[in-house]
Amino acid sequence: MILPRYRPMLATAVPAPFAEPGWLFEPKWDGIRGILSWDGEAVAVHTRTDAEVSARYPELLPARSTPPCVLDGEVVVLAEGRASFERLQQRSSFTPAGLRDHPVSFVAFDLLHLHSDSLVEAPLEERRRLLDGLGLGAPFVTVAPLDDGAALWDVVIARDLEGMVAKRLGSPYRPGVRSADWRKVAHLHSVKAVVGGFTRGEGGRSATFGALVLGLWDGPRLRWIGNVGTGFDDRQLVAIRGALDEMGRDDTPFHPDGELPAITPVEPALVAAVGYRNWTTAGRIRHPRFKGFTDDAAKSLTWEAEGPG
Repeated sequence: MILPRYRPMLATAVPAPFAEPGWLFEPKWDGIRGILSWDGEAVAVHTRTDAEVSARYPELLPARSTPPCVLDGEVVVLAEGRASFERLQQRSSFTPAGLRDHPVSFVAFDLLHLHSDSLVEAPLEERRRLLDGLGLGAPFVTVAPLDDGAALWDVVIARDLEGMVAKRLGSPYRPGVRSADWRKVAHLHSVKAVVGGFTRGEGGRSATFGALVLGLWDGPRLRWIGNVGTGFDDRQLVAIRGALDEMGRDDTPFHPDGELPAITPVEPALVAAVGYRNWTTAGRIRHPRFKGFTDDAAKSLTWEAEGPG
């Protein structure tokens, strides 16, 4: 059977969690979005960029009794009940060690096609009912959504999950569309860090900068924790670059680090407040976003006080 190709429906970001009637709420998973097609014989998994990646994840094979279907979901590596994007990145699908140490799961949260029927025009609750009725077993996972957004957000906070997605009852599936019928709320942390330099900008930012290079004091030098290149408007980019040009220095304020990119070093005096998703085991912040500068004393921002420990 030749199944149709579907592009993933996308959620609209909202700044804060909410709890309203007429919505279902589910966790936001930290993995790789995938549309998985099963024709009864073979699997295909397409990412948001339309890359076909099923060869990377050979364990994502439904039971032979599963009818032909197209699932929307997330490829994840689960660790203690949470999705670990870092472990997913470490996964090597072509080695026995990769398969053994970082097995993937597929969190299925929507059903787009079943047998020979498209379900994209069916209401959300009907698609969920049919999805649950498939009885998918490991390595497939389904998580029942809640109708209480506040209760789910409490779980997100308590378990330090990626965030929450709200989906409007009665809504159809809109392939390839970013729709207000789906809303996502990210669970971000915040850190204050010292700006020790900047990277060169490209394209429309060639006259300003690419990213601020961040660190925390660890002895006499900064320990690099990552770069932040989002969250700036055009006015801020110009103003910050002007300030950075007045703070230039010849030597780097950072400890040696093999992953530190080429930077223009500056005097470590500016303190940036940055939202981020989580820390990696290497001591970097993931998905940083600039929130503003603070008047904290730069010398007070140490790895011991502000780091992930």
